[in-house]
Amino acid sequence: MTEKPFKISRQSAFAHAEGLIPHEVVSATVDRASPMKAWREYLRLTQAEVAKRMGVTQAAYAQTEVAARPRKATLARVAAALRLTVEQLDF
Repeated sequence: MTEKPFKISRQSAFAHAEGLIPHEVVSATVDRASPMKAWREYLRLTQAEVAKRMGVTQAAYAQTEVAARPRKATLARVAAALRLTVEQLDF
């Protein structure tokens, strides 16, 4: 099943740049996506692309994305790979 990436509105792009959390990301988490997955899809990245930025395998990143409560160091690495703040990723 192929997932549809989010369409990024101008307002949402501004919110992202200002360190806020766009509506599309919040909505995805309400629909039970993890914040990591919601942001990754919002940014139109694959798990493999994020994993490459982090220097890990796609399988390792996939496990991180579904973790119930990732470690702070892991959140920081993922946030850096997604070019976000930890606060944007951990809400």
